[in-house]
Amino acid sequence: MPKSSKATSIDIAYRAGVSQSTVSRALRDSHLVSKATRDHIKAIAKELNYKIDKNARNLRTQSTDTLALVIFEDNGTSDHINPFFMAMISSIIRATAKRNYDLLVSFHQLHEDFRGDYEDSKRADGIIFLGYGDFLNYQRMAKDLINSGTHFLTWGASMPGQQGITISCDNLKGGLLATEQLLKHVRKNIAFLGDISEHAPEFRERYRGYCRALSLAGMIINPKLQLKVDDSNADQGYEACRKLLRSRIKFDAIFAATDLIAMGAIKALYEAGLRIPEDVAIVGFDDIQAGLYTSPALTTVKQNAELAGEQLTDMLVGMIHQKEGEPRVASRVIEPELVVRHSCGGHIKKTRR
Repeated sequence: MPKSSKATSIDIAYRAGVSQSTVSRALRDSHLVSKATRDHIKAIAKELNYKIDKNARNLRTQSTDTLALVIFEDNGTSDHINPFFMAMISSIIRATAKRNYDLLVSFHQLHEDFRGDYEDSKRADGIIFLGYGDFLNYQRMAKDLINSGTHFLTWGASMPGQQGITISCDNLKGGLLATEQLLKHVRKNIAFLGDISEHAPEFRERYRGYCRALSLAGMIINPKLQLKVDDSNADQGYEACRKLLRSRIKFDAIFAATDLIAMGAIKALYEAGLRIPEDVAIVGFDDIQAGLYTSPALTTVKQNAELAGEQLTDMLVGMIHQKEGEPRVASRVIEPELVVRHSCGGHIKKTRR
């Protein structure tokens, strides 16, 4: 082959002693080709400085080799995203690159036409949704996407009768772990900060775990200790905790539905002259990096964002390439993990209220 000409898949096939179709499969990491053969073909391609012409390949296969990652603005505008989602976005970016896909990241609201924007317009082969804003509105949208044959899956709640495929954290177990940790440190009046309506099923499941832990401990569930938080950010957590303090309801611990809500509550508690954890112990949910730097460091329930990003990408690619007769992709649940730090610990020494 002259040095001035570009290498082709035919050149690689000749050098490797295989067919051109085998070269194509190997460069797509198809498991129809053995790993040893894939590695051999990739080494030859690298030696020949072979570059895949994605445009030509996409014309042949009617695919874009692009995934769409959609973040609902109902969960935060582009300048205000829960850091937990940022960690998952990083994982998805790495996972798509590893699988030779491009990633289209965008912000949308539930009223917009996702099918028209992405798969129908050939901008992406499938969609990953991070969250869903209002869950009931999302259910209606998901039903439309299923009826149109769109490839998509969601990070969010896993509920009976839910539309579409999801990867989720076991939120009930996470709520149980968080509340049990507070009970372990002899907290008897534990407040829950978060929306428990049908519009926010993840928070509702965390609250169910909280209630289960209290019931197993033989304690009465006081509905006055549950305060609705309209949005999962620090400002709303701060306001909810201030409302709790003004109510004069006795409490010695807080389980916040997210770390951001917990951080807002910490500020309100300090402003009220209360010590953490001596007067009020607190546990969050998500395990965002900022929780290491609160004072004291925040005890929390970890959702494995890196694993979730890998699985979301793998499952969507599997859905896109699924052949007739192969097992259908099914929803998955990731186990939560309690991360114990200093915001939850010690017995009550003195109350200042």
